[in-house]
Amino acid sequence: MVYLHRIKQFMNVAQQEILTHSKELFLTHGFKSVTMDDISSELGMSKKTLYSHFKNKETLVDAVSMNIYDSICHGIDHICEHSENPIQELYDVKKWVMNVLKGDKTSPIYQLQKYYPKTHRKIQMMQFDFMQNCINANIERGVSQGLYRDNLDVGFISRIYFVGIQGIKDLQLFPSDQFPVMDLYTQYLEYHIRGIVTPSGRKILNEIINSNHD
Repeated sequence: MVYLHRIKQFMNVAQQEILTHSKELFLTHGFKSVTMDDISSELGMSKKTLYSHFKNKETLVDAVSMNIYDSICHGIDHICEHSENPIQELYDVKKWVMNVLKGDKTSPIYQLQKYYPKTHRKIQMMQFDFMQNCINANIERGVSQGLYRDNLDVGFISRIYFVGIQGIKDLQLFPSDQFPVMDLYTQYLEYHIRGIVTPSGRKILNEIINSNHD
């Protein structure tokens, strides 16, 4: 996150505007589908001016991806600081991430992985470090509150959680026509929590699930 904040300090208004509009287009239509022509048209800006700020599309995709990652991390940090309990925290985080990613229609993330693998790998590694710290803290808090079992291997659980999140994004394993994205993430989260909760934690989980079905 510090990396992107430093970048922003040197960004002028035009660059920030390009970043904002490009992020909207990429998340709506996909990183591959949106062209530099589409972006310049959306901004009412010539391609020459656009390229004067971002030398090529790869550079712009990288900057937008970092911006999305930064936004998600800031939101998660805020949620973790104010959550009622670690179980509710995970549901609030899921809701926030889905909101930022516009429901994660899978197309933008899939295109980033397929056509911009270098950027995808960089974000994935940063995401792993961030998520591991978050899940470790979440588990430790849950154990201390008696909501998670006290015999959990925290490092193992945090890694399995990350692997699962990455796995359900695989369209070959979970085609979106059979597994709607929002339902898939909700099912995975419940699957994760049920495996680690105590009876007290299960009660809270069931209350959350029932309230979401109202």
